[in-house]
Amino acid sequence: MRTQKELDLEFATPPDFSAAKGFLLVGIAGAGMSGIARMLRDRGANVRGTDLGGSTDFDALINEGFDVRLGHHADAVRPGDIVVLTDAIDLNTSPEVKAARELGCPLARRSQVLAWLLEGKRLIAVTGTHGKTTTTSMIGVALRAAGADPTIVVGAQVPELGGCIVAGDGTVAVIEACEAYDSLRDFSPDWVVLTNLEPDHLDFHGDWAGVKRTVKRFVDRIPADGALFYCSGDDGARELAAEVTARAVPYQDSWNGPTLALPGDHNRLNASAAIAVVEALGLPKEKAVDAIAAFKGAERRFQVQDRGDVVLIDDYAHHPKEIDATLQAVRERFPRRRCVVVFQPHLYSRTADFLPEFGRSLSAADLLVLTDIYPAREAPMPGMSSLRIGELATCPVRYVPSRHLLPREVAKMIEPGDVVVGMGAGTISEFIPGLAAELDRPSQLKIVVALGGDSGEREVSLHSGRSVAAALRRNGHQVRELDISDALLSGKGLGEMHGANRPDVVFLAVHGNRAEDGAIQGLFELLHIPYTGSDIQTSAVAIDKQLTKMLLQSAGTPVPEGVLLQPGAEFDPTKVPGTSWVVKPNAQGSTVGLSFVTDRSELTAAVEKARAYGDQVLIETWLRGMEISVPVLSGRALPAVEIVPASGVYDFASKYEPGATEEIVPARLSPELTAKVQEIALKAHELLGCCGASRTDMIVVGDQPYVLEVNTLPGMTATSLLPNSAAAAGISYDQLCEEIIHDALHRQATSS
Repeated sequence: MRTQKELDLEFATPPDFSAAKGFLLVGIAGAGMSGIARMLRDRGANVRGTDLGGSTDFDALINEGFDVRLGHHADAVRPGDIVVLTDAIDLNTSPEVKAARELGCPLARRSQVLAWLLEGKRLIAVTGTHGKTTTTSMIGVALRAAGADPTIVVGAQVPELGGCIVAGDGTVAVIEACEAYDSLRDFSPDWVVLTNLEPDHLDFHGDWAGVKRTVKRFVDRIPADGALFYCSGDDGARELAAEVTARAVPYQDSWNGPTLALPGDHNRLNASAAIAVVEALGLPKEKAVDAIAAFKGAERRFQVQDRGDVVLIDDYAHHPKEIDATLQAVRERFPRRRCVVVFQPHLYSRTADFLPEFGRSLSAADLLVLTDIYPAREAPMPGMSSLRIGELATCPVRYVPSRHLLPREVAKMIEPGDVVVGMGAGTISEFIPGLAAELDRPSQLKIVVALGGDSGEREVSLHSGRSVAAALRRNGHQVRELDISDALLSGKGLGEMHGANRPDVVFLAVHGNRAEDGAIQGLFELLHIPYTGSDIQTSAVAIDKQLTKMLLQSAGTPVPEGVLLQPGAEFDPTKVPGTSWVVKPNAQGSTVGLSFVTDRSELTAAVEKARAYGDQVLIETWLRGMEISVPVLSGRALPAVEIVPASGVYDFASKYEPGATEEIVPARLSPELTAKVQEIALKAHELLGCCGASRTDMIVVGDQPYVLEVNTLPGMTATSLLPNSAAAAGISYDQLCEEIIHDALHRQATSS
């Protein structure tokens, strides 16, 4: 936002707008700037603009034929332009400002352009700390109803006016004049409405004396035939009125017309101000009164959506006094209903200036939900956080640091009959639309099946994922397949993984590194989306074969002896104990990069093969016996699967080529040994903290099982061990997929 130094150096004198070859509006799609763009074009000016987008006016301007570029660009500035800036544009970093200075193009504030556009009209300016937008709008609709044709300039979209600016043919203009960063200096009003006045925007004004000095300079420009209309019930407005030379006309809550569509004591004061102006201008009062009473408000000024089960209200209140007024109106309109306030503080400096007041005002809620401070251009202030407000509030408080999570988190908190108020002046404007979309989410389960990836088991994962997706569709769910690695690395992004269109759960049908090692789990933790399988820590531990063996061995579970080769370590095959070995990457799928070695001279080649898939290489004693795998599903052991590869070794080809391996379920083990291996699999599952489905691979030598590894995302292809074991237990493939999904959803529900 603007500083006093910037105003004095850069905007002290407005440029000659009539000499401009064109106008480049930086931030053209903002509520105030888009109206200026239309007024300029109506004057025949060449108008272009840049904007970061995200507002409804961005697309509207393009559809209306404006030359609007997304983002900020130096080459958007042309010789002869006047570059018009919103106060949010940083003069030190803006490429348009840099280009304007290089080309000698003058800079201008929005308020300076507006003052030029309004030349020749008698000006009614509405200022004050609170209530400017609603009061300006009420005066505008009242003047129109009374037969005048005013130009109306408001700082927000007003549905009843068709926008934020109405270009009238009459001799009068009514504008919202903001005191925040002294745009008042650019206007010469004939009449001023002062709704109230108190300390605010102290980052610019410094203190109360500075606020009052700014507004007094403005009011002192009122001519002899004009007037200051001030709220006599407000201490600050009354104090200022006593010091000005202009004719001062007090008004108070004297509304005696029909019940206002907008509730609250503050809106009755706003209506009283509007009628005072109508009377002073000598316009007929009856139709003006009806228009004011029927006025339904400006954008984000107590905008109500009554959904029957709950009421949603979007409100701009961001100062303690405004919060008081809004919550009083809520209680008036919706008595005896629980009020849930979702508040985003606006600016670190304002939060610091009014910390106790925020705590007091927001305590009027029945439940207060806080999210992080909207900073605008401010840097974070040490020690200042929304949590500070929560510490002072006396009502129940919840804290949701990311505003993007507010719709889904608040949807869990609200009850039938609640009134939910989204409140603040920043990006909290997205909350109520987001909550409405969240409440309208279809009941049909939305599932993303994550498949593919960029590990050595990518192709296997594609087969697993497609089989899972087909089963879940047969189960009646809405399913989408997504290759997360491809989406991220190609730049397509994960746009459908947030907001109301996000999945309810992700089925992880991925294998290998960056899949079973916690990486993809971390991504979904950040997105706050439930996923199947184990959490980050368990996945990271389980994919590390040596670490897993150490943990199991410390718990009394036998494992093969082995040697771990660290990255870059020199390898001397003569020092490896034993006579036959299994060589494999330490952190990969169970058969990726695997070699069976009986000749010591072949060890070096086997190590190099394994290192192609990972820096750490594990050399284990090759135990001969029955190879088995015991899946665990939702905390219960399934039948052991005996693995009989035709080649005699269970490598990648034997595992995945149809017919290359015979899988015998249940394994040909004695009842006692069957119970023992199932107990070991359960123990491993629990020791590592596995969730959903896991698979523990073992070698049984005589009557002694040895654990080779634990797999946290077992394969789901037609030849995979988990589905075959589940089938032997009477669980069909479709039922297996469903149970894995519901396990993930249950864990999410119990952990939130």
